[in-house]
Amino acid sequence: MKDDIIVLEEHHRKAASKIVTQLIGKITDKPTRYTISVAGESGSGKSETALAIAQKLRESGIDSIVLSQDDYFYLPPKSNHVKRKQDPEWLGPHAEVNLNILEYNLKDAIKGENDITKPLIDYNENSVEEIKISLAGIKVVIAEGTYTSLLKNVDTRIFIDRNRLETFEHRAKRNRGTEMQDPFTEQILLTEHKIIAGHKQLADVVITKDYQVIIVTE
Repeated sequence: MKDDIIVLEEHHRKAASKIVTQLIGKITDKPTRYTISVAGESGSGKSETALAIAQKLRESGIDSIVLSQDDYFYLPPKSNHVKRKQDPEWLGPHAEVNLNILEYNLKDAIKGENDITKPLIDYNENSVEEIKISLAGIKVVIAEGTYTSLLKNVDTRIFIDRNRLETFEHRAKRNRGTEMQDPFTEQILLTEHKIIAGHKQLADVVITKDYQVIIVTE
């Protein structure tokens, strides 16, 4: 998302270091680009973890790019919020998020395309535009977002196991507008929690609520 501010803390960097140490061999051995998803509830630290992984990969001489699910909503944030209030069914990965486009972007990256065209959301302008980004030199594509565990073209799935109550402080730090004072938003987060309750079972790597890293599959 345009102008989104991401602040890394030490627990993000430590988790990323352990994850990259586990994955570095798989990444270098794969002849095509390697794909990673980072999923979890709102405020769980998905964006921070994805960025920390990208930075740790760079330290190892591997270039990566992060694709945020926030850019793949059909509607920009303020319009999407209004739509949610008008239509109770307008929530979740098969309604408000165009995961197909994100899936196509991952496929193109794996196929070795030199660039991809993707949406970009401007929160302040409440608008969506299209941009073309270069994949030159990119070895790893990281898709981060609430529902990215559902993506098919992913080599390693990471799930952050923190719920909306445990992420309250973090969400407050990244508060946009009056989200934290909106009971409707909290109800949305409760529904979101129920939607992704089983996504942890899809994970190859689980990050616990205190940011310990558990490798589910080697």
